[in-house]
Amino acid sequence: MSRVCELTGKGPMSGNNVSHAQNKTKRRFLPNLNDVTLISDALGRSFKLRVSAAALRTVDHRGGLDAFLAKAKDAELSAKALKIKKDIAKAQAAA
Repeated sequence: MSRVCELTGKGPMSGNNVSHAQNKTKRRFLPNLNDVTLISDALGRSFKLRVSAAALRTVDHRGGLDAFLAKAKDAELSAKALKIKKDIAKAQAAA
């Protein structure tokens, strides 16, 4: 399982551990990923996604999964999230 957020595309970053003597060794900063179940109002279903804590706050702020995906860029979304976005768009167009 890759360490990438399915909604924002946020992944590991690299940097240095720096000791008191200024010795630098490479390290990785991993995103804070959580397995969550998000509910789509338009589809009336729930989806299991692996999402960063920051993305989860943004989903709440924007008013739910449907509103978040409507504003999200396709390049940042995973294949699973892109399919959900297209299904939501179809359901909203039909209604």
